[in-house]
Amino acid sequence: MKVAVYSRVMEETQQKDVQLFFDEMAKQKLKPVVFQLFYEQIQEKIKLPSGTTTFSLSEQLTEEIEFIISLGGDGTLLDTVTLVRNKSIAIMGINFGRLGFLAGIGRDEVKAAIKAIVNRTYIVDKRTMINLNASIPLFGEVPYGLNEFLIHKRDTASMIKIHTYLNGEFLNTYWSDGLIVATPTGSTGYSLSCNGPIVFPDSGSFVITPVAPHNLNVRSIIVPDNNIISFEIESRTDDYICALDSRREIVSKNIQLAVRKEAFLLSLVRLSENNFLQTLRSKLTWGLDKRN
Repeated sequence: MKVAVYSRVMEETQQKDVQLFFDEMAKQKLKPVVFQLFYEQIQEKIKLPSGTTTFSLSEQLTEEIEFIISLGGDGTLLDTVTLVRNKSIAIMGINFGRLGFLAGIGRDEVKAAIKAIVNRTYIVDKRTMINLNASIPLFGEVPYGLNEFLIHKRDTASMIKIHTYLNGEFLNTYWSDGLIVATPTGSTGYSLSCNGPIVFPDSGSFVITPVAPHNLNVRSIIVPDNNIISFEIESRTDDYICALDSRREIVSKNIQLAVRKEAFLLSLVRLSENNFLQTLRSKLTWGLDKRN
């Protein structure tokens, strides 16, 4: 079985874990297809299984590849999303980073993760993504994100006015530094840090959260994900920041923008022992009370 492997970089402290990962792949007779830039970093430091090949582009991830394993943190996994696109390839995130909310499998679970692939004892979660439609091409061939879409003022510019509509009907004007439209997956990311609510991954909704709003009575709102959310921007500057997950572009305030639910879903692999509630408690210490 061929399994793609993606990572940004291998730090010295990770070398032992990365070697263990590839040793276990060899033991389980999996054939790695390693991202080219990562392969160039590790080829002289890591003993790779015989028959290891490489890929550089999304188009090289063929139908014979059923899984892609992300080695790193959540940012690394979001990079992996841009490679998988609409292919029927499931993503498994092994956390070599810090928090690892999306990449929820720990370093100490590497052997269990590889065995789960071989024995098919994993669980696949289907995750909604958000698609951006603009009056000019933005974000190349990947105009979608797993976590959120963001409109934000540039640097030290004054706050912006974001007129927001649901299916063409006026919702609100946000006087703020920016506005986040988060998927359920992204509700535990930037939106949460801006006091947005946590919603379950299968809730079928978007969370609209202002960033540093000027009005104290403006808070997050949850809307069904069958809505098309469109925007008109007013700003004292000529442009602003537009972002999908960790990818950003500078956009003129005259550009028309709208977001909707992406037509396809993303497949995230987890071990059967891990679920959303356990992740909330372990990663975000949700509900932790030291008195108990």
